[in-house]
Amino acid sequence: MADLATEKAPHPAKAAADTAEAPVDPANWTCPAPLRDQPVVVMGHGGGGALSAELIDQVFAPAYGNPTLATMADSAVFDLGGARLAFSTDSYVVRPLFFPGGCLGDLAVNGTVNDLAMSGARPAYLSTAFVLEEGVELSVVGRIARAIGSAAEAAGVTVATGDTKVVESGHGDGVYVTTAGVGLVPEGVDIRPQRARPGDAVIVSGPIGLHGVAIMSVREGLEFGVEIASDTAPLAGLVADMLAVTKDVHVLRDPTRGGLGASLNEIARASGAGVRLHERALPVPEEVANACGFLGLDPLYVANEGRLVAFVPQDRAEEVLEAMRAHPHGAGATVIGSCVEEHPGMVVVATGLGGTRVLDLPLGEQLPRIC
Repeated sequence: MADLATEKAPHPAKAAADTAEAPVDPANWTCPAPLRDQPVVVMGHGGGGALSAELIDQVFAPAYGNPTLATMADSAVFDLGGARLAFSTDSYVVRPLFFPGGCLGDLAVNGTVNDLAMSGARPAYLSTAFVLEEGVELSVVGRIARAIGSAAEAAGVTVATGDTKVVESGHGDGVYVTTAGVGLVPEGVDIRPQRARPGDAVIVSGPIGLHGVAIMSVREGLEFGVEIASDTAPLAGLVADMLAVTKDVHVLRDPTRGGLGASLNEIARASGAGVRLHERALPVPEEVANACGFLGLDPLYVANEGRLVAFVPQDRAEEVLEAMRAHPHGAGATVIGSCVEEHPGMVVVATGLGGTRVLDLPLGEQLPRIC
């Protein structure tokens, strides 16, 4: 038995060599974040972060490449028949379908209206396409449809056309909605991420992180001592009031998937300018900060559905800020930083302790299925 044991026990050096020579199979690895070279779609590709950007850059942009798409703004802007139009489309797959402050229907309208508004457009017409899972209750579909109608009326747009498809039970998640919209861009307005300039003031229209935390709280049955409601709202009226002050608004973005952090990184990279934020100026509500601390989330990467971030020339910032605060959807507007020549293409945050940290583009997503 001793001989057999000795024979079967490998020499330590040989064991180490065998281990070193053994092929490594990444499929057996586990990691809290998706691998960047995944051969299949992973949830992080829909999170609005680096994986989403890679999917667009490596798959869709080469397939569709054209000058209109190249701006990578929230909506495309082009001339057609003598008119300057903005056009956008988006799909909504939120779970749960109903949440504090809104539902899938509100998101479907407000999200597309806001994408058009971020180009300075006056939204006019929407289309809606429903994908319904077999077995979903018609009363649920009716509630969502009525919410779409009410939200469209509130936003001043017309739902002009649509489509409906049904998939087999188990091949959907109740209801998915895709909306597309068109709007008219006023003469003299040129809003796109490439126009951020050093010296611009960076303004956010109100408290951040509310939508993502509202979704997570009801999805997971969490209670934080106070109900947190989504901020979903149409922002075209707010943008119109800002443009009434000056048409020289350089950049607008609604920080949805990936939150404020992702939007600012996209702007910095598109313009080649740096962005410097002041941590103490960031409007993070106490309830959002507490919830994010409990869940291990960064509120700067949590989605919003009724907020915008604006880059405006410093000499017009106070006037624009005053106009925003006079509007119901901009009452909490505040300057959170500036566009700078230093660290081009990067976003940094000046902390309350006097240090500086880099706010990078998130890899995947913190909260799945929030919009």
